[in-house]
Amino acid sequence: MMKITIDGPVASGKTAVGRALARRMPARFLDTGMMYRAVTWASIQRKIDFNDTASLAQLTKSLNIEVVLEGGEQVLKVDGTDITDVLRDSDIEANVSKISQIGDVRHELVNQQRVIAATDDIVMVGRDIGTVVIPEADLKIYLDASIQIRSKRRQDEMRRKGQRVDIEKLVEEIKTRDYMDSNRKDSPLMSADDAFIINTDRLRIDQVVSLILDSIQKS
Repeated sequence: MMKITIDGPVASGKTAVGRALARRMPARFLDTGMMYRAVTWASIQRKIDFNDTASLAQLTKSLNIEVVLEGGEQVLKVDGTDITDVLRDSDIEANVSKISQIGDVRHELVNQQRVIAATDDIVMVGRDIGTVVIPEADLKIYLDASIQIRSKRRQDEMRRKGQRVDIEKLVEEIKTRDYMDSNRKDSPLMSADDAFIINTDRLRIDQVVSLILDSIQKS
């Protein structure tokens, strides 16, 4: 089975590239960030304090998180409820890094991700996939982009949903997110030593996918 990992910071293009790559291969696609957002959503719904790590860890173990394909698109369900459309809401954006800092939460979700990875050809994207979740992957990709480009991408994404946000505010939020992701004690964001690093600043999605497919053919 072919296993491809794509890691990188927020808004570097992981999800768009990963989804397009999986369609071209073809392979299953999993955006692991959706799972952390699922826990964040559930904790907000249950009004659990983000400092109550024990309760958050227990919550993670109790949730039935499903990532399924419906009509060719990924749908995230938590205990049977489709929450796909709210995953990018501002309250989740503001708190998902807090959830991802919690070691017991990460360990539980990593175990679930490894089970999924063992079932089929897969393209899995996240922050620690090539370094922690599937270090034995056939090909590891690390996508990066400048803070300005990433902020503009996130702004465009929010505008498409009818949400307006100041670009300077997004820059500061992404800087904070980068710091938290790169400096957490458990599974910090970093490229694997053997990762193929691609800067996506001036590349279209299809161009990045072509680079990865070329690398697969050469490996």
